[in-house]
Amino acid sequence: MSEYDADIVMWADRQTGLLRRWAAGELVNDSELDWPHIAEEIESVGNSERLALRSHIGTVLEHLIKLQASPAIDPRKGWKAAVLHARSSIRRLLKSSPSLRREVAAMIADETPDAQRDVATMLALYDEQPKVPIEGLTFTEDQVLGPWLPDEPA
Repeated sequence: MSEYDADIVMWADRQTGLLRRWAAGELVNDSELDWPHIAEEIESVGNSERLALRSHIGTVLEHLIKLQASPAIDPRKGWKAAVLHARSSIRRLLKSSPSLRREVAAMIADETPDAQRDVATMLALYDEQPKVPIEGLTFTEDQVLGPWLPDEPA
């Protein structure tokens, strides 16, 4: 069993030390650097950031759909709070990884059908009839990322 498979934290600490020494110009034994796993781990960082962004976008979409479609009154403040929290997380993610900004529109388009389906299922669980057709609810990038919230029910 490789060090990578046995204890990834120990492996990461060791590889980090070797890479820092190598970057400083020190000669290190190249065979000690686990290049395939280093590349895999670097790639996984980007994938983790994408998955986190996608998850936060999904949360915003789900709660915006609930705010527009659900006749329920009591949970609305919680739904709004969830949108605000997820938007804050999105801002932090995009600040630390600005290159992800170009993927936001596609993520919104990809996540919208799942959010629509999930909200329709949740409303059905509570025997709620949507106020508007859920499948027609879509949101722009500005609506998902910006301060916009649906109007309060009359």
